[in-house]
Parts: sequence; structure tokens; C-alpha cells
Amino acid sequence: MAKLTKPARDRISATKFAFPKQRKEPLENAAHVRNAAARFSQVEGVTQAERRAAWKRIESAAKRYGVELKKSA
Repeated sequence: MAKLTKPARDRISATKFAFPKQRKEPLENAAHVRNAAARFSQVEGVTQAERRAAWKRIESAAKRYGVELKKSA
């Protein structure tokens, strides 16, 4: 997976992030969805409510891109 440059990351809509307020964990393709799921527990500075909402976004994006999630967070 290619690393996103700051300009490329800034062009992504906030709605395509697992944590849109913080713009953490982009969900724009299957590779990013797998990465967001793998790093989910490492995200800092978010509330439990934000974490629950983010997992729902990750699950939705996984379904959209055909990514199988191993377990729920």
C-alpha cells in the first residue's frame, strides 16, 4: 500500500475516514480498510463513542470493498 501524501490525504472527503473528526484511518480502498482494521486498537485520542462509530464505518467499507474482517473490535 502506498503511503498517502499530505495533499492526497487532504483531498479525501472526511466521510471516507474511520475517524472523520480527526481524519484518522482513511477508508478509500480495500488496502486502507485492511490497514484501518489492523491498526484500530492503536488509535489514540478518541472517545469510546467515536471508536464504536469508527468500527461501524470500517465494517461498512469492508463490505463495500469485499474485505473479510477476522473479528469485531
